[in-house]
Amino acid sequence: MASIASMNFDHLIGKQVGTSVLLKELARGGMGAIFIAYQKTLKRQIAVKILPKSLLTPVTAEFFRQEAEAAAILSHPNIIPVYEVGDTGEFLFFTMQLVNGRSLEYYIKKAKKNILPSRRALPVKSALNIMVQVLDALEFAHQQGIIHRDVKPANILMEKHTKRPILMDFGVAKVAKGPETTTSIILGTPGYMAPEQILEGDVDGRADIYAAGTMLFEMLSPEPLFPDVKSITQLLKKKVKLKDQLFTRRPSDVNPALGREMDEIILKAVAYDPGKRYATCREFQERVKEYLKKL
Repeated sequence: MASIASMNFDHLIGKQVGTSVLLKELARGGMGAIFIAYQKTLKRQIAVKILPKSLLTPVTAEFFRQEAEAAAILSHPNIIPVYEVGDTGEFLFFTMQLVNGRSLEYYIKKAKKNILPSRRALPVKSALNIMVQVLDALEFAHQQGIIHRDVKPANILMEKHTKRPILMDFGVAKVAKGPETTTSIILGTPGYMAPEQILEGDVDGRADIYAAGTMLFEMLSPEPLFPDVKSITQLLKKKVKLKDQLFTRRPSDVNPALGREMDEIILKAVAYDPGKRYATCREFQERVKEYLKKL
């Protein structure tokens, strides 16, 4: 079967999709391709995500549907809004806000390339403000019974002018009020994945808290979090085997701008045992806010 990366979508430019016309391909991922489109009814540019039917399997179709439906019911300033969901003879699609900006992953990688070691992490206040907003979005999703399960910098877009973080890609989200998709696939991204996701145990909102804590550590660290890991398999095994000894250095050890209080905040979020993490994203958010006030 062909992969999304090998497909040619040139013939789709100018094609009518729902109320919009595709203008330009923007990006590709494991779960589809994203285009810039012009929505004729409201005279604006939007984004359209498509999944070719030639790539459809029961699992990919379910994930694509979940992503559209989960985002569509979540109305929050830090969650990507979905406008329209549809189906053509060639592909499934949904339309969403076109965000003018880059991913948080881009800014983290850019910082880590800085010639000055002291500037290889994001500014503390900026990182904490981003985290406060992301946790607010996750708390809202959890209250609606939706667990993201793939929180990572690549899934957060930073709006160029407002610097507002926008959470996207609910493709592997778990809807607590609905049936779980039956699959043997480990869902998530290894670097941010909670141990219970790796072990395919019960997953609740605390898995998102683990991912958010890892992301906060990454934003504040001038060094890679897992410098000695050579493969995905090795990382997954280390997470399960080392448990709370996974991070050999504390945040304040690698970033002198941080205090021991930040060590406690982050290490509680990434505790191996979900019962030792924050109970909710709101609790995590309040701790981050308290730290921000002291800066």
